[in-house]
This record gives sequence, C-alpha cells and structure tokens, in this order.
Amino acid sequence: MPGPLLHVAAVGMCPHGGQIQIISSDARVMVNGMSVATMADQFLIVGCAFTVPPGKPQPCMRVQWMVPAARVLANSQPAILQTSVGICMSADGIPAGPPVFTTVQPRAIGS
Repeated sequence: MPGPLLHVAAVGMCPHGGQIQIISSDARVMVNGMSVATMADQFLIVGCAFTVPPGKPQPCMRVQWMVPAARVLANSQPAILQTSVGICMSADGIPAGPPVFTTVQPRAIGS
C-alpha cells in the first residue's frame, strides 16, 4: 500500500506511548535533508511503560518490520513507509502491537 517514506526524524510511538527512535545505518539517501529509514536501520523504543500482571515490566524495546516497501530501495535495502507493517517487540521477544507514526515528511511517496 502506498505511503510516505519514513526518515530519521519521523515521530512514532509504540501502542503504550513509548517513543520510537530511528538509528540510520546509511546517510546517502535523503528526504528533506534526513536519512531515509530502511530495513537495515534500528528502530528503538524508549519510555514504554507496559507491564503484565502481576506487575512485571514488559516494555517495548524495538520495532520488527514484516512488510517494507516493495518498490523503493535505498542502497539495496527496502525502505520503510508510514503504511509498512511492523510489530513492537519486548526484550523477551514478545509482540506488543503495531507502531504508529504520526509525523512524517509528506512529499516522497513509495509503494
């Protein structure tokens, strides 16, 4: 499904309100002067306060992408779109829900 390309300054959250930080592995392909997010990048989550009963902290730690862009590559890696399918994962590898990106650049669209 088409959608705007994510870049390192895109604003995203896990389902529990933790902030997603994109750490780029490449600074060659840019949109709005910022690196495009790809499958090779790290999507770390900070500030997630999720706990499971009986009070065991189980915060989201990273985003694992399932379906990146099909037609857009940046340095031979599939780009990540706002509409890409991903799942937030805890440190124990437990899935916790999809990430939500609310602020992205609007000009470069991929599919």
